[in-house]
Amino acid sequence: MGSHRVGRDKFHYLWSRNHRPVLRVVPGDEVTFEINDVSSWQVTRDSVAERPGFDQSKLYPLSGPVHVEGAEPGDTLLVDVLGVENDDFGWSIILPGEGLLEEFQKPYLYKWDLVRKDYALFEKGIKVPLRPFCGVMGVAPPEPGVSAVMPPGRHGGNLDIKHLTTGSRLELPVWVDGALFSTGDLHAAMGDGEVCVSAIESAGRARFRFDLAKKTGLGWPRYFSSGEQQAKRGYYVTTGIGPDLMAASKSAVRGMIDHLTGTYGIGREEAYVLCSVAVDLRIHEVVDAPNWVIGAFVPLDIFP
Repeated sequence: MGSHRVGRDKFHYLWSRNHRPVLRVVPGDEVTFEINDVSSWQVTRDSVAERPGFDQSKLYPLSGPVHVEGAEPGDTLLVDVLGVENDDFGWSIILPGEGLLEEFQKPYLYKWDLVRKDYALFEKGIKVPLRPFCGVMGVAPPEPGVSAVMPPGRHGGNLDIKHLTTGSRLELPVWVDGALFSTGDLHAAMGDGEVCVSAIESAGRARFRFDLAKKTGLGWPRYFSSGEQQAKRGYYVTTGIGPDLMAASKSAVRGMIDHLTGTYGIGREEAYVLCSVAVDLRIHEVVDAPNWVIGAFVPLDIFP
């Protein structure tokens, strides 16, 4: 078993079957990826808001790709998450036209001090637990040409699965020889849904171990998670109910924003960001036609 490192100077912005690998490894090897901030450092400690001319073509610098010897189409790439660490600065942003709720029409930026490794301090004494993971983990897709990073697919990619923390295992279908694995979009914390379109975005590093399962025919990503820590004080939950899951999700989040602003005295933009980094959206039921139920869960442990 070998240990390798991919530096922050080895990255790409688009998925492609034709990328040249920056590293070749064999099954059983471990790789530490040094991961750039998702904005390519356009957001810094000195930023005061989303800057004019924010270049979205420089979003998602992905560390890699890594060629895994012996990986062939039809195999499954096994990615064990051995460790993920965020740097000591992070940010969350609201961008007009992005995210779940269309009523937020002004850019908003929140900067996080991540010096502590267990939680980040928010407004009004609210503490957001830090559970870093990589929002993007994927292999080269089956389609020819190039494709954007943001939408996930059969190759994995921008999955934004907050449960892929240390101790988890991601299973990815292999579509090209060598798999060509890349990663990025490191999050210090995120709620299921990432509703304002950003989590606590940060640079950092992640260490993975690669292995192969041969000729599985896996069609879509799967994963194992070691489980989520339960809130000792319980959860407060708002709901959205209706015939459309997206509309119900919006209703649940709007209800949570009303609750957070009314109960804890934070602004609406701050509440929207808190929903994105600490509130989990869950489907309660999809069988009682014509209406389905979404819940938005906030752990009461985060409040003083």
